[in-house]
Amino acid sequence: MMTSKTKYALRALARLAREGQGNAVLIAAISESEGIPRKFLEQILLALKQRGLVFSRKGRGGGYALARDPATIPVSDVVRMMDGPLAPVPCVSKTAYRRCPECTDEATCCVRAVMQDVRDAIASILDRVSIQDLSQSTRHLPTALNYDI
Repeated sequence: MMTSKTKYALRALARLAREGQGNAVLIAAISESEGIPRKFLEQILLALKQRGLVFSRKGRGGGYALARDPATIPVSDVVRMMDGPLAPVPCVSKTAYRRCPECTDEATCCVRAVMQDVRDAIASILDRVSIQDLSQSTRHLPTALNYDI
């Protein structure tokens, strides 16, 4: 399940994308417009800054701004940064694989087979949707959100 931290990070990045790359926005403005608690937002923006997605400016005209083109930032990258692997069980994770202790044979495990499909479907969707897409009205999102499972 996606954490509030990740949802807030996505909303903050979408807000910055609406301002345009390089245009700084005050934390207070993001907090108010997106309904994100200010102290929590500060922590989130600091984490995004450490990962190179945003930068900050001090003084007049200061605040936070996107460090990259929002069209080049997939939602999946943000989710992984904030919450870790997309896989619902560790044995299907591409980045944090761990064998399940109760599993006797991964090759024939019916749970693993289904969870692999779930992981692939989640990754496929989140890889195709960018922060730029999120910043636009939901009625104008790309066909990336038209998917079959």
